[in-house]
Amino acid sequence: MRSVRIRILAGLLVLAAVGVGAWQLLPSKGDATTITVGTTDGVTSLDPAGAYDAGSWALFSNVFQSLLTFAPGGTAPVPDAAKSCAFVRGDLTTYRCELRDGLTFPGGRTMNAEDVKYSFDRILKIKAPVGPASLFGTLGSVDADGMTVTFHLTSPDATFPFKVATGAGSIVDHTAYPAGKLRTGDRVDGTGPYTLTSYTKDRDAVLAPSRHYRGAVSGTGKPVELRYYATPEALNTAWKDKQVEVATDQLPPAVLAGLNPSDPTERVYEADGSETRNLYFNTRAGKPLHEPKVRRAIAWLIDRERLAATVYDGTVDPLYSLIPAGLTGHTASFFDDYPEPDPEKARQLLTQAGVSLPVHFTYGYAEGRGAGKQEGAEVKRELEASGLFKVTLKGYEWTAFQKQWASGRLDAYAVGWVADFPDPDTFGAALVGTGSAMNTGYSSKTVDRLIKDSRRFAERTEADQDFRSVQQTVAQDVPVLPLWQAKEYVVTTEDVGGGQYLSDGTGVFRLWSLTAL
Repeated sequence: MRSVRIRILAGLLVLAAVGVGAWQLLPSKGDATTITVGTTDGVTSLDPAGAYDAGSWALFSNVFQSLLTFAPGGTAPVPDAAKSCAFVRGDLTTYRCELRDGLTFPGGRTMNAEDVKYSFDRILKIKAPVGPASLFGTLGSVDADGMTVTFHLTSPDATFPFKVATGAGSIVDHTAYPAGKLRTGDRVDGTGPYTLTSYTKDRDAVLAPSRHYRGAVSGTGKPVELRYYATPEALNTAWKDKQVEVATDQLPPAVLAGLNPSDPTERVYEADGSETRNLYFNTRAGKPLHEPKVRRAIAWLIDRERLAATVYDGTVDPLYSLIPAGLTGHTASFFDDYPEPDPEKARQLLTQAGVSLPVHFTYGYAEGRGAGKQEGAEVKRELEASGLFKVTLKGYEWTAFQKQWASGRLDAYAVGWVADFPDPDTFGAALVGTGSAMNTGYSSKTVDRLIKDSRRFAERTEADQDFRSVQQTVAQDVPVLPLWQAKEYVVTTEDVGGGQYLSDGTGVFRLWSLTAL
């Protein structure tokens, strides 16, 4: 999911040690204190059919329900709106869920299987350019019968339950959302732990605990106000001025590097994570980066160590693979093939490609999201220092940026990827499969076959070799160039607890875990 949706490793390990009991660490109902949370991850759309990004899905996990969700520290989906779900046969092509009784939408309607079918059908029908339809490439059809919903898949897909547990699986009231187009406005009709009482785009979302929620969460949280900031610097100012009590995603790198866990005035939670940042290339015919040798030349010139140290002050780790460290199938395929910057090898490849030098291309990035502008300037410097490339940088507001790459207008673009669910598949089909969410135009029969084969394994560690092979192919074709893997930071005031449970790599943003001390 794009920076778009996972944080795992150390944070997940810590929560695993705590156990599922962390699911019960909820505030009491007596104190109505509103907790303010600041973030730079804005909301693209309030309609689940039109959003496939971290900010939108963070909100969805609080105001909508999916059939399944993830418990803190868990890596397998557990029932939420459903009381049970399972594959019907051993071939992993039929998946059936029984809904909980008594789930009520804000308008008073009781949820039934028709709402679930409707929610999935409209995602595939609308197929919004920046929506989550690509996540359900194996979904053939959905049947509804009373409180039973059955999914029929076109091929075996052990990862389907994971996808159902994401924001893409958010269940909407079929009487309140149009079938063939996105719903507009500032209302949400969901059955999550919170209700959205007010929303102003790019400013705030005010959430009140729902009295009618029934699901995996066993209690209600505090009222929360999510405040959205255009830049990390603006978020940092709000944090320093005590306008927010919780700051997450993203403070400036220099600020993150200077956080002090021993400071008595704040609580700092840092964990290894698996959010990644990649440089994507438009591989279509006629584009300056169509030829694989040109993209491989770029791979020979990027200095990830310098990028991590200078732009991000050591708060990220250099990444040499499509799949981040800590997940099944992780390799160092790009380090194996391009161990250190080598302008001469890059020049040889460009000569073999028969292109005119320097190669000109545009590089797009989202303004105000992390250090995208500084990162772009450093990549431009590294490429142009070789004399082999000429890079034109273009910054866009986040929503406009998504539309730019979705329409294939950019030659190259840097995007953060926060995984949809804790499985390497989310770094496979979504990023390098044919028709991927990143719209690079890349298509490889070998990669598609390996991804399809990997989904046959219900025991996900058995898919390790398939994912290793995917990464070897990607390192040679270079439709995407991995740059770094992020760490996870949450900062709260000394008066707020539960920050360590807010985000743990499962894609769930647990606002109900925050407590007023």
